[in-house]
Amino acid sequence: MLGLAGPANARESFKDSTAAQDTVALTALPPEAQTTHRLVLAGGPFPQAKDGVVFGNRERRLPPRARGYYHEYTVRTPGARNRGARRLVCGGTPPTKPEVCYYTDDHYASFRKIAP
Repeated sequence: MLGLAGPANARESFKDSTAAQDTVALTALPPEAQTTHRLVLAGGPFPQAKDGVVFGNRERRLPPRARGYYHEYTVRTPGARNRGARRLVCGGTPPTKPEVCYYTDDHYASFRKIAP
């Protein structure tokens, strides 16, 4: 039998995963996430230098897309001395009109799709 390491298998592993399949209303997210979402739509200004960088989706927890489709943004964590673990990852072009956004509060271990 041949190994199953091709691109189709990567799609299957995403499809079988529950990651990024849960949805959440924007209004149900922490207020800091809502603020970050507004900044994404406005094109900034962003508080962190790394906000807006390409998100590689190396763990394949989000649907496969071409490199450069996803961008990540810091969601402020009150009391944190660093960027914390919370992020928005949005996909689409231009970044100010994302087709989809996801929220993670555990530094990319899991994602919830933000309902439109």
